[in-house]
Amino acid sequence: MKAIASKVTRALPVGARLQCVDNTGAREVEIISVRGYKGVRRRLAAAGVGDMVVVSVKKGTVDMRREVLNAVIVRQKKEYRRPDGLRVKFEDNAAVIVSPEGVLKGSEIRGPVAKEAADRWPSVGSAASIIV
Repeated sequence: MKAIASKVTRALPVGARLQCVDNTGAREVEIISVRGYKGVRRRLAAAGVGDMVVVSVKKGTVDMRREVLNAVIVRQKKEYRRPDGLRVKFEDNAAVIVSPEGVLKGSEIRGPVAKEAADRWPSVGSAASIIV
């Protein structure tokens, strides 16, 4: 995992549901917690593009449902600003399932992946077909 240059808006709080865009068998996941989040008392932990989160699989294949796994967020609807002034937003919130070390569990990623997530997690970047 590498550090990212831009400060991504953390727009996905605990309880948010995301599309799972890899081929592991999960279709929809819910954020349980955010890895490495240090917050304020009584504030929900929130995550943004490139963050690793702990998720529960809500929809998917029978053997994947109710599993608690790690995931990396690759897209978010809320726009965020890059250091060069460009503002980026996507049409959905999406994540991919990874191991605790950050290695992608699936072999392909559907749709575009944010540059911040691809730079921070090399295995996600190598499997992405489109990096925005």
